[in-house]
Amino acid sequence: MKQSFFIKRTASILLLVTISSMVSFGQSNTKPNIIFILADDLGYGDLSVYGGKVQTPNIDRLAHNGILFTNGHSSAATCTPSRYSLVTGEYAWRKQGTGIARGNASLIIDPERTTIADIFHKAGYTNAVIGKWHLGLGPEEGPDWNRDVKPGPLELGFDYSFIIPATGDRVPCVFVENHRVANLDTKDPITVSYDEPIPDEPTYENNPELIKVQSSHGHNQAIVNGIGRIGYMKGGQSALWDDKNIAAVLAAKASAFLETNMSTPFFLYFATHDIHVPRTPHTKFLGKSGLGVRGDAILQLDWTVGQITKTLDHLGLAQKTLIIFSSDNGPVLDDGYVDEAVEKLGDHQPAGALRGNKYSVFEGGTRVPLIISWPGVTAPRTESDALVGQIDFFSSFASLVDQQLVEGDAPDSENVIEAFLGQSKTGRTELVKQAGALAIIKGDWKFIESARTANSNRQKELGRSTEPQLYNLKNDIGETTNLATENPEIVESLGNLLDSIKVSSHASQTNNFN
Repeated sequence: MKQSFFIKRTASILLLVTISSMVSFGQSNTKPNIIFILADDLGYGDLSVYGGKVQTPNIDRLAHNGILFTNGHSSAATCTPSRYSLVTGEYAWRKQGTGIARGNASLIIDPERTTIADIFHKAGYTNAVIGKWHLGLGPEEGPDWNRDVKPGPLELGFDYSFIIPATGDRVPCVFVENHRVANLDTKDPITVSYDEPIPDEPTYENNPELIKVQSSHGHNQAIVNGIGRIGYMKGGQSALWDDKNIAAVLAAKASAFLETNMSTPFFLYFATHDIHVPRTPHTKFLGKSGLGVRGDAILQLDWTVGQITKTLDHLGLAQKTLIIFSSDNGPVLDDGYVDEAVEKLGDHQPAGALRGNKYSVFEGGTRVPLIISWPGVTAPRTESDALVGQIDFFSSFASLVDQQLVEGDAPDSENVIEAFLGQSKTGRTELVKQAGALAIIKGDWKFIESARTANSNRQKELGRSTEPQLYNLKNDIGETTNLATENPEIVESLGNLLDSIKVSSHASQTNNFN
């Protein structure tokens, strides 16, 4: 990455920033607005500020005004468990049913438990989630798309929600606003099935003449907007989204929320759908990146971030707002559609120098872009190698807004707010990551437990082995040399530590490593 991009700060300047920020926040008792922008399938090397080939000036500007983290992690290498950990502060492998959720999955978070939104609500914030949800909706039997779709985000501490229920490649292809499918005509009810086809409805396999985007694997069931999806769907024609306009719709909803709540502290969890498949960027971005539609989708993501920051500037809220930008997991190229993501990659490296990608227990699966900007508090153009995880935002935000956690809240989240604000170079001591097998990072070392099987599929290097793996990340960030045989004492120590975390009192249910 571009190490020369950042200006090195002296200890005295950092101390001055720390003191001034503590005074401005603590004595005035003002509460910063919080915007968490979570990209989808964006890799460690995808942004220009991390050395990527696609120019992302709006996201880069956040780094210009804040801190770029080189050792920031999602807790899992796929979306549902990663997002579960973010919202609950609990490792997803502790709870069954947190694998990649179907589009008609029931809500996987118990409404009785405290969420990150609840913490902000207790502190007097107005909360919204806009964008990709993928944590299930509705009761145990699943959602009824033609009536109130609940429980959901509103039962988890959010005051407003406008969400994609799961992902763009899964049905139903509709937005849900608060408790209702947006723009649904009750005379054209929605039927969703993930078990068997719906009679007389076209499918990818039976009606190839309707397909505009070819599938490379899977995505061969319902056809919506000429694109094959996972799952079957009927009805709801007036509510179907237009894939190429998803980013613009989400950006407009986010800006409207900011304008409506500009006079009160707010928490906005803004989860974009870029760069997830199907990649259908708006025509104004097509062909602009030179890297095919995946690169064009990165341009669209950067535009989306620019819409948020422009709204803040227009409303005079930029100085009062802490922005976090990150990704739910690492990158993937061919993820089910023929879109030339591989063929047009060129010398762009989506995961940078990291090994692995989405689905992988290697660093490319979970070490993700992480930028934090709070003008006047975070020192501009700084870089941090503190070990931090998205799972830590729960406890850290609670500390920031002066909320006490009680027993059972955010059991795996650590308060590293000083690291997040650049006031300390030290983050958490160790971090567990999930991708079929579990891995633990402590200091310079990373231990990957042995898995039942070792395999890769569809160009995805999963990183699993039937033998334990040990890497020194300081000297070998690309995880090229397994040092387990030469360091049995470190393997034993980290293996024992991982086992103790697995069986700790935090674990409320049977472990689930999928």
